Amino acid sequence: MEDHLPQSVRVERRAVSERESRDANGPDWDRYADEYQATHGAFLGDAGFVWGPEGHREDDLRILGDVTGRDVLEVGSGAGQCSRWVRVHGGRGIGLDLSHRQLQHSLRLDEETGVAVPSVRGTATDLPFAPASFDVVFCSFGALQFVSEIAQALAEVARVLRPGGRFAFSITHPTRWMFPDDPGEAGLTASQSYWDRTPYVEVDDASGRVAYVEHHRTLGDWVRLLHAGGFVLSDLVEPEWPEQHDRVWGGWSRARGLLTPGTAIFVAHLRGDG
Repeated sequence: MEDHLPQSVRVERRAVSERESRDANGPDWDRYADEYQATHGAFLGDAGFVWGPEGHREDDLRILGDVTGRDVLEVGSGAGQCSRWVRVHGGRGIGLDLSHRQLQHSLRLDEETGVAVPSVRGTATDLPFAPASFDVVFCSFGALQFVSEIAQALAEVARVLRPGGRFAFSITHPTRWMFPDDPGEAGLTASQSYWDRTPYVEVDDASGRVAYVEHHRTLGDWVRLLHAGGFVLSDLVEPEWPEQHDRVWGGWSRARGLLTPGTAIFVAHLRGDG
């Protein structure tokens, strides 16, 4: 649940299809991209790799391992900051995003940094790449929580990964769905069931159209999805709030982060038999 809620929308919790999710979130990110990059760009870094609002960086966590000489796909790449980090560190980073405007920001950063990230517009449920094209696929707070047909997205990741390839992704920690999306005291009191998987939906009041969607899965859901998709889960990282970190990002804040995790990072490998 991001920090770009317009005043002209109402919030609902109801089922939505993959088509509704895609048709809402692509245009939403097109509208929000400029504000997002202006607000968070310096924190992310033009060629930086941040795994979540807590500010933990790949340089320290080493979730992907050594990317030198590896083919690496970022799903939900935004302006390509993480893929640019991969390229700076010797990997062949490629980006994919649903938002045309985010990809325009990626082109801008290509020019400003001199580190170009080949990027394509596409969706996680239909990756436009040949089978076994990548050694690593990752997603840093990108596409996965916006996807309804998540099993199809994981099947696509498995298809484009080489046997034994690494798949890593960060999402809003599933326990956060029990609490209001509020960085203050109100965000410390559980208000709904952890097991309620009903999507979070914003509907435009003027048109009645779905304007934004996020999908909730429990920790157990993710474990079962990965196993069914042919992956072996090797780690689940729950980053603690850094002692000197005071930045507020949507519902992420020091007040909440000292008590409960805000981010979950899953690390898995594709089984060698495909």
